[in-house]
Amino acid sequence: MRTKNLVAIIACLMLLCSCALAEDVTLQFWHHYSAQSAENATLMNVLIPAFEAENPGIKVNAVSHEWAELHDKVLVSAKSGALPDVARCDIAWLPEFQKMSILTALDEEMEDFDTVSAALLPSAMSTAVIDGHDYALALNTNSKIVFYNKAMLEAAGVAVPETMEQWCEALRKLSGENANGQQIWGWNEPALAGWNLCPFIWSFGGSLTNPEQTVATGYINSPASVKAIETFAKLVQEGCITGFNAGDIPMTDGFGTGRYIFLLEGPWKTAELAGAYPDMAYGNCQLPAGEGGSISVLGGEDIAMFASANKEAAWKFMQFMTGEFAQTEMAKCGQIPVNKTALESETVKNASFAPFLEAITTAKARPAVASWSEIDNELTTAMTKILVNGADVKETLDALNDKESVHQRALELGIPVPREYDGTPESYPIVVKPHCGEKFGLKAADRYAVANNEAEFDAIMEKMQRYDPSPIVQQKIT
Repeated sequence: MRTKNLVAIIACLMLLCSCALAEDVTLQFWHHYSAQSAENATLMNVLIPAFEAENPGIKVNAVSHEWAELHDKVLVSAKSGALPDVARCDIAWLPEFQKMSILTALDEEMEDFDTVSAALLPSAMSTAVIDGHDYALALNTNSKIVFYNKAMLEAAGVAVPETMEQWCEALRKLSGENANGQQIWGWNEPALAGWNLCPFIWSFGGSLTNPEQTVATGYINSPASVKAIETFAKLVQEGCITGFNAGDIPMTDGFGTGRYIFLLEGPWKTAELAGAYPDMAYGNCQLPAGEGGSISVLGGEDIAMFASANKEAAWKFMQFMTGEFAQTEMAKCGQIPVNKTALESETVKNASFAPFLEAITTAKARPAVASWSEIDNELTTAMTKILVNGADVKETLDALNDKESVHQRALELGIPVPREYDGTPESYPIVVKPHCGEKFGLKAADRYAVANNEAEFDAIMEKMQRYDPSPIVQQKIT
């Protein structure tokens, strides 16, 4: 009898041990909160301990990377099969990762996805929709609104513009020379990429793709898109807009010293101005509305689950990070929440980013397509031809439309356009560019460079690696 009891006890102990081992999970979470930031401190000292207390048996190993480093590490780890369970991803990365088949389609895999996603802002959730499926949850968001110099508008008797027509009139009236004979520009726009131009194109009623984001042909050169760019180009020619040329006054300094009257910028500009020009009196308003409304551009990050993840544990963590508690805690660090309930909290209503909350409800994300970097590259090139070389707007956008037609047809035929290189290119010419060049503050003319031989390639790589340790190297589309 004792022997039978002992055997039974040992069996029970073995079963308990095996269950404990089965339940003990360590999630790998990669992110790009700066290691020394308030966001990282909140993650490590508040959020992860709270999650682990609510979910016994699940531990979280959070690893901080630099922004560009994280993108490249995911690409490298995908080849070696060493991806994390979950990652905080820039919204611009998702189409690329989805194309590699390394992400989990949450709407297909998670039974309660509809309930969970319904608690988050639809505009922010739209950034994770690719080919009709949801590959992430929105984690935090941002957008751009207008900053204007109060004193200079009052002195000129100019009301804060609410429409695009009023905006054009205000820029013309405010631009010129000040009492010291210095040039004054009504508007500063630091680059000519989609992040910069999409708000104008959309607000004029134009678009870069169809609503389903499957076709660019016929949209880039639509009458509304042409009108938006023609208006922008005319204002540049009249000396009302600058900022994208090499040698232009840096945005914050130009605004703080009265050389620029208006900016279209994100919540980070509030902190920059508070540090550099704390006594400056400025106001905020929404982007003036055109025929398409007032539509700014949506930025931010999503939290994605990789296909190799422990899906049950990863989903719990993703729900926690997008829940009211975590979102409110991160809001204290300056992160704009996507959780609808958190957005109604006093913490959010009294935050420095409060003026941006209206913009994110109508803002749009740049097209969530794997070819976006190519479209963005060609858009910048086209705008440079128009603004610097004086090319005709309609003809240039028609030519860009033709390129997108060829690109789309090549994709339909399964032709890789353009080819990307991991190392030294095998043929030339090639294009070298940093990932998301606007984040590095580069002027339009500095965001891309073409190398026609190996010597030029080496020189360009050395320059670009000052901003991005692993720039994109791809075949030039001709």
